Amino acid sequence: MSLRVGLVGNGHWARVTHAAGLNREPSVELAGIWGRDPAKTRALADELATTGYDEVAELFDAVDAVAFSVPPQVQAELALRAARAGKHLLLEKPIAVSLPAAQTLADAVAEAGVASVVFFTGRFDAGQRRWLEQVTQRSDWCGAAGLWLGSAFAPGSPFDTPWRHDKGGLWDVGPHALAMLIGALGEVEEITARPGRGDLVHLILRHAGGVSSSCAVSIATPEAAAQVSLTVWGPDGRVELPERGDPTQALSVAARELAEAAGQPAPSHPCDVRLGLSVVRLLAEAEQQLSR
Repeated sequence: MSLRVGLVGNGHWARVTHAAGLNREPSVELAGIWGRDPAKTRALADELATTGYDEVAELFDAVDAVAFSVPPQVQAELALRAARAGKHLLLEKPIAVSLPAAQTLADAVAEAGVASVVFFTGRFDAGQRRWLEQVTQRSDWCGAAGLWLGSAFAPGSPFDTPWRHDKGGLWDVGPHALAMLIGALGEVEEITARPGRGDLVHLILRHAGGVSSSCAVSIATPEAAAQVSLTVWGPDGRVELPERGDPTQALSVAARELAEAAGQPAPSHPCDVRLGLSVVRLLAEAEQQLSR
C-alpha cells in the first residue's frame, strides 16, 4: 500500500520538483495539494490529476504524510500542525528560520512518533551519495573547503522570493553546505561566521574528532560566478564533490525513504528532523555572530 502524500505549496519548486518527484515514486501517491493561492492550487491540481484543497486542515485529514514546498517560516507553523495530527513529514530546508521554532517542531515529531525526512537535495542525489560513501570510508581527512554560490536574484529567477532577500545565502544554501559537510566529516562542534560583500558569509567549522572545514555561501553571486564545489583532502590526495543531478529524482528518493521510515516502529533517518534542528542551531549561531 502506497503512502498517501499531500503537497503544501503551489509555486515553482513545488511544481517542478516536489509534485514531479512524488508522481514518479511508486511507493507514494500524490493525494492532494493545498496552497495559499486557491487559483494556482486548482490549476496545479488539474494539471496533476489530483485534488486541490481549499483548507490545509482538509488536506491533512486526507493524507498519511505531508510534503512542504513553502517559505520556511510558513513550513515551521504548518508542519507543527501536521505532526501533531499524526502525519509523516517531508520537509524542505531549513526546517525553520529560528531555533525555538525548529526545536518546537522537532519535539512535536518526537512526541507524535511520526517519520520525518528533510530534503537536503545533495544527500539524496545518487552521485553525491556515492561520493559521501567514499569519503566516510576513511577517517584520516585533513580538511575540506567548499563554495555554495547561487544567483537567486538574477533576472527571471524563480527563486527571487521575499524570504531569501530577508535571510540571504546563509539560510538558503547554507543548509545544503552544512548537511553535506556534516555527512562527510561528522557533527560540527563549533562554527565561526564572518561576513563578506553583500550576503556572502564565510563559515569555519570544527568537526567532532578535530578536523576542520570551511565554506562560503551566497545567493547574490553574479551568474557567471555561480557554482557549487567541495573538496575534501587527506594524506592520499583529494576528492571533489560531483555535480548534482536531477533534483526531481532526488526528491523521489527522499519520498521513498520517508515511506520506508514511516513503516518502522521507531521512525528514523539520517536526514530527519534532528539533522534539520542541528543545522538550524548552527545557522542561528552564525547569524548571531554576524550581528555583533
